[in-house]
Amino acid sequence: MLKGVERFDLKKPVGRQHLRGLMWLLCAPSLVTHQNRLTKVRMDGIKPPYLLLCNHNAFMDFKVATRAVFPHRANYVVAIDGFIGREWLLRLIGCICKRKFTKDVTLVRQLRRVVERGDIAAIYPEARYSLCVTTACLPASLGKLAKLLGVPVVTLICHGHHVNSPFWNLPDHKVRGTEATMTCLFTADKVQQTPHEAITAAIEQAFVYDDFQWQKEKGIEIPYKDRAKGLHKVLYQCAACEAEYRMRSEGTRLFCDACGASWEMTTLGELQRVDGDTRFSHIPDWYEWERTNVRREVEAGTYQFSCDTHVDALPNARRFIPIGKATLTHNMQGFRLQGNDGEEDYDLTWSPASLYSCHIEYDYLGKHGDCVDLNTPTDTLYIYPEGEVFSVTKLALATEELHNHAMRQKQEK
Repeated sequence: MLKGVERFDLKKPVGRQHLRGLMWLLCAPSLVTHQNRLTKVRMDGIKPPYLLLCNHNAFMDFKVATRAVFPHRANYVVAIDGFIGREWLLRLIGCICKRKFTKDVTLVRQLRRVVERGDIAAIYPEARYSLCVTTACLPASLGKLAKLLGVPVVTLICHGHHVNSPFWNLPDHKVRGTEATMTCLFTADKVQQTPHEAITAAIEQAFVYDDFQWQKEKGIEIPYKDRAKGLHKVLYQCAACEAEYRMRSEGTRLFCDACGASWEMTTLGELQRVDGDTRFSHIPDWYEWERTNVRREVEAGTYQFSCDTHVDALPNARRFIPIGKATLTHNMQGFRLQGNDGEEDYDLTWSPASLYSCHIEYDYLGKHGDCVDLNTPTDTLYIYPEGEVFSVTKLALATEELHNHAMRQKQEK
């Protein structure tokens, strides 16, 4: 695919972070505006190098992390689309490029280089913004990575960033009183003494969060007039009639085109049905119900999706390259993308075992609508399904459930 096109040099040694003072100054106004409070737990005596694992809900996560580690140097793992048109700058501030959800030995080498010179290796292991304010899937290899690096393991869990700027509704909702907790989970000695499975389990437990629950417990009201706009991207299946892909949203209202049911999103982030039983007042409960329905399809062996798409490739950090139409299939065998890049046919596959999750975008860059982002070691492909009878959220849920199903089958053999 795309023969002769230069690829991003993932192997180029990452430099140390520069412009720390400027970065802190640029981040400070937002932290003051949102009255962010940082709490440190068991961090006394913990100095670089260490592995920093952060949850991921909005761009403000990076600003909080900048404050949390200052004045020390940190190298952040960043997806390749973050480098577009500014590779020089991101390299200057120590960012490490990654193609999402790919096995990457080069990244491990880069992280070892970071800690060996005494700096902080910062990772957002969920690898995408949370879709519904709860924990996204984490890679099972985190414990092994911690053992390999042999440095303290620190988590940074933020609260309030999603409800302030949801992935499906990005404008600032003016939330005040956001919080973050920076915790040392393991010292370097404990990392060496603890099995990697136990380290992974502890990290997974530390990453349990729910921003909507946090909002309700804190009594933080959000009067933002368009607070429900875009929510149908996540809640794609009607909780009343169970029709898929017929949900819509506007202002403070979520509704179904199929049966006419509607819900009001309150200032405390809860849903109240206007014309019947609410069923799911807590938005993550609705989302997990959708996951359960997808899981049933996977376990029955009936999950299937296929559509025509438009594909943009990102082989390097210069620009997207349109490579025309393709057919995307997602079923029990995983993803399959078949098309022609203008010079030759291609047929790419991703098995369920190889993808524990996938990256999706809603109305990405205002170009072609919603998309799913699939990667090879040398290319990043933004795939835009055509029409309206689909949900990239369901594709993401199905990817995770197909992976879990494949892992269960492997263990049973």
